[in-house]
Amino acid sequence: MHISEGILSAPVLAAGAALAVAGTGIGLKKMDYDKIPEVAILSSVFFVASLIHVPLGPTSVHLILNGLLGLLLGWAAFPAILVALFLQGILFQFGGLTTLGVNTINMALPAVLCYFLFRNSITSVNNRRVIIGAFCCGFLAVGLSGLMVALSLLFTGQSFLNVAKLILLAHLPIMVIEGLFTVFVVKFLKKVKPEMLEVANATN
Repeated sequence: MHISEGILSAPVLAAGAALAVAGTGIGLKKMDYDKIPEVAILSSVFFVASLIHVPLGPTSVHLILNGLLGLLLGWAAFPAILVALFLQGILFQFGGLTTLGVNTINMALPAVLCYFLFRNSITSVNNRRVIIGAFCCGFLAVGLSGLMVALSLLFTGQSFLNVAKLILLAHLPIMVIEGLFTVFVVKFLKKVKPEMLEVANATN
């Protein structure tokens, strides 16, 4: 879901940059400095996961894990994702610097939204509620990111309509995979390190 340089219009780029700056500012303000190592580790997980691209027509698909980052970091998902995308753009030319703001908002805003939607579910003592909440978080975060990428293209020009549709369709299986993966990670953390889930819920 990296949007490359030279595709988006100037108004879309400007709006994305402004929103990314605002979100990152909130994330840094709310971030507990004791959590910086955790934020760095999760940023690196996002970095590695989204490097593995599977070509599909004019687009490509890859794991995103923004729903998981949102659950564990809350608003701090913004700076974590921003740093990862910046390094990908500099080192591997995925995305780019002019599109950094748009790509950040497309990945990080769904992560934060899903955090607020499902943070209570993952700390529940009801196992079924935990599973459903974690799956929906991973599933919906990717779906919202795909929708935001599609809208970014459509706001640039109607000529991108078919590409926008393909992006949404191509990420349907990724949505399911990410939902299942998020369930696995949340269940694992509840057994071995439940404080990670509790702290995330308490600090945002």
